[in-house]
Amino acid sequence: MYHSSTQRRHWTFRSEEELARCRVDANRKFCCKAVACGKARQSDSLLLEPREELAICKYYERKLLDFCSVFKPAMPRSVVGTATMYFKRFYLNNSVMEYHPRIIMLTCAFLACKVDEFNVSSAQFVGNLRENPPGQEKALEQILEYELLLIQQLNFHLIVHNPYRPFEGFLIDLKTRYPLLENPEVLRKTADDFLTRVALTDAYLLFTPSQIALTAILSSASRAGINMESYLSECLALKENRTSLSQLLDGMKCMKNLIKKYEPPRPEEVATLKQKLERCHSSELALNVNVKKRKGYEDDEYITKKSKMDEEEWTDDDLVDSL
Repeated sequence: MYHSSTQRRHWTFRSEEELARCRVDANRKFCCKAVACGKARQSDSLLLEPREELAICKYYERKLLDFCSVFKPAMPRSVVGTATMYFKRFYLNNSVMEYHPRIIMLTCAFLACKVDEFNVSSAQFVGNLRENPPGQEKALEQILEYELLLIQQLNFHLIVHNPYRPFEGFLIDLKTRYPLLENPEVLRKTADDFLTRVALTDAYLLFTPSQIALTAILSSASRAGINMESYLSECLALKENRTSLSQLLDGMKCMKNLIKKYEPPRPEEVATLKQKLERCHSSELALNVNVKKRKGYEDDEYITKKSKMDEEEWTDDDLVDSL
């Protein structure tokens, strides 16, 4: 159960500011380590700033979703959600300058397949890379090298509670206990879109899976012009619990704002930041002081065979207006 899980105790944070502090601390710790090793100066323009690291993480998180979206056999959504959460957690406490996100993202996906019991062999997994057999073998070698590191940095907290199961539960509840809505399935597509887009934000680190799932339902209803006030007050028994209702609505507003203000890094920005990142991982500078650099899987273009992620603009009505 989520409320007794490691996710709630250790990986659900109070605010965006707390997440920002974690990322700043991770950046600072690595910069201090690089300076102490004599590889860089504290003011060196080579080193990435926290905001630049976040932009790099956003870029590779999108790459991770692209990879999962075209994976063969089709990857269950729970596995994708788990892999994304691993990636977010890892870079809360680690720097992209020390551990390259190109290989960490694949390691997250590989580990998620195991933990969520999505049965694919290692050969099947790297077979989804647009690489020749020797390149796939080198990629697998790197993934296996980083797998234990990833598990350690996640503090061995590997079970992830995603919003997809509670989302299906809410749909079943609407079908059985809310006759005012004749066909709850009409909410599915828009709600699915919401879940896809909110996964790119920090919502998974700030809210419970059931909060995210319910917000997806209510967001979809709002966009369809369906009033769900009676469902909240009667079926979910929030009529007499104004405090819980207020907290729920505040969380919905926050998730909506997270989606609205989410901005993927611009291509020209990514190109510049990737150059800085590659310099940090170059053999001459060797800022990666913990894990041995291996030649092999080093090209982003081999991550996916074909990207299917759409760049549609996301807009949403105020979630509270219809309540």
